[in-house]
Amino acid sequence: MGFWKSFFGGEEQSPEEEKKDADAKQFDLMKYDGVKAMRIGQFEYAEKCFREALKVHDDLEIHDYLSQTLLHMNRLQEALEGLLTISREQPDNVQVMIHAAHVAYMLEDYAQMHTLAEKVQAIAPDNATAYYQMAQADLGQHDLINGIAQLTKAIVLRDDFGDARLLRAKTLLSMGDVNGAEQDVNWLMEHTEDEEDVLLIAARIAHAKGNDDEAIDIYNKVVDVNPFQVDAYRERGQIKFERGDKSGAQEDMQKVLELNPEEMADVSGDYSAEGVEQQVKRAYSNMNPFGI
Repeated sequence: MGFWKSFFGGEEQSPEEEKKDADAKQFDLMKYDGVKAMRIGQFEYAEKCFREALKVHDDLEIHDYLSQTLLHMNRLQEALEGLLTISREQPDNVQVMIHAAHVAYMLEDYAQMHTLAEKVQAIAPDNATAYYQMAQADLGQHDLINGIAQLTKAIVLRDDFGDARLLRAKTLLSMGDVNGAEQDVNWLMEHTEDEEDVLLIAARIAHAKGNDDEAIDIYNKVVDVNPFQVDAYRERGQIKFERGDKSGAQEDMQKVLELNPEEMADVSGDYSAEGVEQQVKRAYSNMNPFGI
């Protein structure tokens, strides 16, 4: 073999070089098979491919693909660990940290989320998403004041940040600041079209201000947009009950039970005309959907 390589001008590879070439081919095969499997939804096989590739070479791109695969498989903690591995190697990679913070939010790991958002703010102080994520972390830890402050910074940086405005409105309403919440909701109503979450909080604000006719009209729009919106039926039913509309409250409570029977397991289910007042009153007595 050495003679023929020399004759044709080639050089014989050392065992180390041959192994290096074989490893490179194995790495590429596992990488591309994994990407192909991930794209067609074969996540278990994709995971196997990516883990085999990492045995050959600890590659950050493979860690990213593996994290995406684990997210699809709802293995959030493992996905977060993979993203944190990338972040340690690329400490200035803002997008990876934002993605990791979002996964931490899904895990309700607000301390980790806070740390990641803080790092992004230090690297990219004009990144509105970092302030929004910091607010989510603060609110998750029941720090409402700092949460509001972070949301306000996010909105200052990006005036059209609808998610930040919606979260600020919800938080302000929960703190009893109906007028402050209304300002954000008015902006959202002007810049969005029949979005369920916006309509829902607009109805809550109308009810909190004593405008029950307006609140019911808005709740009607909510269930038109989403006929499965349990909160809308529950809260509309509460207003009807407060106004003495027993049959209307009964209808909405029946819808709540139909859509989410476990929620009201303590209600007997007897919706006869005689028992409706006591049972609906009992059902609504423990509810405070407006958080104020």
